[in-house]
Amino acid sequence: MTVSAPVPFLRLDGDPFTLGEQHGAARAGALRAYLDDGLARLNHLVDTPVSLTSLMPVITAFRSQIEIHTPDLAEEIRGLAVGAGISHPEALLLQLRREILGYRSTRRPHGDCTTYARVAADSAHTVLAQTVDLNGNLDDQTCVLSIQPVGARRQVLILSFGGLLGYLGMNSDGLAVGINLVLGGTWQPGLPPYLAVRHVLDTAGSVDEGLAALDKLRLSSSRSLMLCDRDSAAYAEFLDGQMRVGRGTPIVHTNHFLQQDFIPFDELNVFAKNSSLRRMDACRIRVNALPETASPRDNLALLATPPIFVADNGDIRRERTVAAVVMRPSSGELHLLGSQPSATPQVFTAEASRGTGEA
Repeated sequence: MTVSAPVPFLRLDGDPFTLGEQHGAARAGALRAYLDDGLARLNHLVDTPVSLTSLMPVITAFRSQIEIHTPDLAEEIRGLAVGAGISHPEALLLQLRREILGYRSTRRPHGDCTTYARVAADSAHTVLAQTVDLNGNLDDQTCVLSIQPVGARRQVLILSFGGLLGYLGMNSDGLAVGINLVLGGTWQPGLPPYLAVRHVLDTAGSVDEGLAALDKLRLSSSRSLMLCDRDSAAYAEFLDGQMRVGRGTPIVHTNHFLQQDFIPFDELNVFAKNSSLRRMDACRIRVNALPETASPRDNLALLATPPIFVADNGDIRRERTVAAVVMRPSSGELHLLGSQPSATPQVFTAEASRGTGEA
């Protein structure tokens, strides 16, 4: 199933609880339906059905870690529950869904997101771009949040799915953050990587500040985060509480570890590894062929072509491209294309949505 309707845009402002309450109230019907559909569709994806009761020990363990690392986001989750009319454990479950799905590396023959950053001599053309490849048919749960915490000097723009407080995005200081799944190490209670993205956008205004913020966190699972500001780009890989950083331009990342001391611990199966390598090679070739002055539409076209773009084959368990995003730190613009490459992109900024238009 694919959805071509415009992605909802929510403007949130206030203290942490109020931010969550506004988010929850605006998406109440969609979130309730999502939770009622196999517990946020988890039971469509796992081999052994789960329930909120069976997951309570995991949810409780994560809750304490979120409260320790990001108390403001913990309060925002409480607000989300109240606004949406769901329980606090259900609101937490929405943040932990990917962690609960866990490794499942033997079921990953098609790979996942492809991300790249390119820093241009003219910062107006610097971009961070990526596909968002997810299972669970999440088109209907896609939302863009413009967040202005009370007393904060920066606004945050987040692409969210199913009540997530963070996934990928950019802030008004011109810091953009993308994310890739990599598989390795032990997944255990800590700060979920999606919330780590949000925390970085809330607290950092540059690549170096973002890396410093990440270095203080204990992430719950392996991931690679890509950071880009007007003048620099880097990626940070996480494995068992350790972080490794790579820099350069252009940077391309898919779903295998790039850092030499992490490579031996990569748990991708051979099919997923081949997909990851194939997408990385295709992306590098296409990025290098783009002129430095390429428009957001040119970058979206790069992402919307196989093998980088993964089409829907009707299997809810299979990861496929539900969105493609191009972020421009210099202008604060986020250009969003859904799962239909022929659709017109939407353009958002930290200050306002510009709706649909030329990208």
